[in-house]
Amino acid sequence: MSKADKLGVSTSFARAQPVGVSSRRAAIAEATGAPTSGVVPPSEVPIEALAHNPFNLREDLTEIHELAHSLSVRGQLQPLAVATRMAFMEAHPGHTDGLGRAPYVVIDGNRRLAAAQRAGLRTMHIHVNDSLATSAADILESALIANVHRVDVAPMDQARALEQLVEVHGSQAQVAKRLAKTPAWVSQRLTLLNLTPELQDKVETGELKVEPARRIGRLPQEEQAAAAAETVNAVNPPRQRTRPATESARPAAPATPTSTTPAPRRITIVAESPETVADALTAHLTPDELKAVTELLLTRI
Repeated sequence: MSKADKLGVSTSFARAQPVGVSSRRAAIAEATGAPTSGVVPPSEVPIEALAHNPFNLREDLTEIHELAHSLSVRGQLQPLAVATRMAFMEAHPGHTDGLGRAPYVVIDGNRRLAAAQRAGLRTMHIHVNDSLATSAADILESALIANVHRVDVAPMDQARALEQLVEVHGSQAQVAKRLAKTPAWVSQRLTLLNLTPELQDKVETGELKVEPARRIGRLPQEEQAAAAAETVNAVNPPRQRTRPATESARPAAPATPTSTTPAPRRITIVAESPETVADALTAHLTPDELKAVTELLLTRI
């Protein structure tokens, strides 16, 4: 059985002759069975020919069930951006764990690949671009740029990817320039990495919201726990505790007013003349109440 048959890909891979292939690239092609630069890349391949990107910034691929259902019903609407296995191995010889024998590495579309695998799709449309695999920085940038506007990217995963980009480019300002973002945008997201491990876990579970977490990340770590507790309690106030037995045993306040607190009264007055007003008040108020009303009226004259 040929290597192409073992990989489940077109036998044209085995028949095609590379054009201008270096000895290193030829050795990799011979060892892996991957297509070389002299082969016109296909637009659709068996799903077994695709490997997840080892640099993928999502630690957890979210909402796979919904996307798998969409792929089953509507099919694949956008091709995966991939690099050939050979190009990836040349750029990243120490990061090939998990690639298996797949001839292509998905750079953008790892979530769709996971959903397609769950949905049982047999093939996927791809767009081959080996330039995406030229460096670790390009891999990270491609993954981050593709996901930066997606709500399903976990904030901690985004912060870790940015941290790696800072290591590659040397400064937050350079990373901001590469991503067409402001330095403040990069700095704000990196503050999550200053949180204690316990608070980072709370961010990942959603117990601690991202915006207050970024503010807390600027505090010394010994002050963060108290600030986080205050924030969480402000959003989710503790439930009111049950009254002690001594309080619950006390009789409830009477439903009707006591003799010292008269019930409110509604008095209807037809103000035809001062006399009719006086008569109405006299008919409904006690002498003490009439005196109090008279004193109030005198203060307003």
